[in-house]
Amino acid sequence: MLSYRHGFHAGNFADVLKHALLALTIQALKQKDKPFLYIDTHAGAGKYRLDSEYARKTGECADGVVKLWRQAEPPPELRDYLAAVRAENVGGELLRYPGSPQLARRLLRAQDRLWLSELHNTDFAALRELFAGDKQVTVSMEDGLERLEKKLPPPQKRGLVLIDPSYEMRSEYRQVLQAVVAAHRRFATGVYAVWYPVLERAALEKWLREWAATGIERQLRIEHCVAPDGAGRGMTGSGMLFINPPWRLDEQAKVLLPWLNHVLADGRGEWLVHWQVPESAGAEFE
Repeated sequence: MLSYRHGFHAGNFADVLKHALLALTIQALKQKDKPFLYIDTHAGAGKYRLDSEYARKTGECADGVVKLWRQAEPPPELRDYLAAVRAENVGGELLRYPGSPQLARRLLRAQDRLWLSELHNTDFAALRELFAGDKQVTVSMEDGLERLEKKLPPPQKRGLVLIDPSYEMRSEYRQVLQAVVAAHRRFATGVYAVWYPVLERAALEKWLREWAATGIERQLRIEHCVAPDGAGRGMTGSGMLFINPPWRLDEQAKVLLPWLNHVLADGRGEWLVHWQVPESAGAEFE
């Protein structure tokens, strides 16, 4: 797991989906004046250069954020996400990409806080340097999943938890599920956003059925595949599983995903917005 470096994949089609939905979620939480805590269990280096050796080796951003950068009229659902990307590239040329921590930091207000976890020593050093002196941000070299339950409930009583592991080891799927179940017991009203890759369809669907079987309510699945499923194809898509998603995120996703599918997959991909565990009648969440 510690061999994984997100710099190889920064700005790819999976990042576009993940960060666009993250930006929409943060914007929704900001509709109330009350502060909230953003927790990132796998924070990475914080931001990335798209002209680095890592990025050039894979060239994945060419099929992701680069395609969005060229669009003259993106939908309003991408406003905050693209504003954060543009803020990293003040010269007009797309050279830098904000990871989840930097994206969140640009979107959060003065009353909000960020708790960032990263275990890879090189990425942790970069993350700590990025936020050095920033009193709104706490950076820790730790296993974010292992420590998650102990951080909840947050002092603010409102929170967004992003869980974005590499899934290099099959055991991570089980670890993520167990960590969220334990965290939800302590903080049932928090917003949880779990990213996942689409690699082996049968295994993925089995894992998602295990989520539905937990009894946790308000589970929203948002997925975009840019290529057909198939053994040996690698990552053909990605998704986000939300617990307690903000109001209207499903409607926003139904507008956003057809546009992303057109731009990123020339309309040949597939997308899904599905409540795999519906909302409870009368439920209210912060």
